[in-house]
Amino acid sequence: MFPVHHSLNDPDVTDDDRDEFRRAMAGTRPLKSKPRVPLAAPKPKPRARFSAADEKAALLASLEDDIDTIEHGYGAALYYRRPSVGRRTMRKLARGAYSVQAEIDLHGMTVAEAKPRLADFIDFNAAQGKLCVRVVHGKGLGSGHRGPVLKNAVNRWLRKWDCVLAFVSTRQVDGGTGAVYVLLQRL
Repeated sequence: MFPVHHSLNDPDVTDDDRDEFRRAMAGTRPLKSKPRVPLAAPKPKPRARFSAADEKAALLASLEDDIDTIEHGYGAALYYRRPSVGRRTMRKLARGAYSVQAEIDLHGMTVAEAKPRLADFIDFNAAQGKLCVRVVHGKGLGSGHRGPVLKNAVNRWLRKWDCVLAFVSTRQVDGGTGAVYVLLQRL
């Protein structure tokens, strides 16, 4: 068994115990050792993360994006409705409750190729009396730092065309943020 450690200031330690301890320790020197817990290193001085040139470059880059890119962000869901379209209709559209009657896939097209194809597709289907169509534009992952170019263009175009009542990003099984359900007004 190991003896129990007591402090010399402990009330259970007698004067005889203290004297005996001091005699036993006479002529000894404390061991030289490094401190067990290292002292905290001084914190570095704070420094600015961006220089004035970096801030100016970031500002210029943000101004290059159009308002729709800034407003919706990269990879975000698209959502638009005219005032005449109710919230219940939008919930049904977002859930995929409307039967998709036609679909166009714009993957791999340039903006110049996609716009007339999409315009013809929307006009034709509205003239045919179709209520809901799906437009697959892609998520823009291959566009690099430019973000989803075609997605943002589709967002702008659909908002401008009178026969488009509303659109919303599709359910994940139908393409997620890489496609939209479009609600058309019959012509």
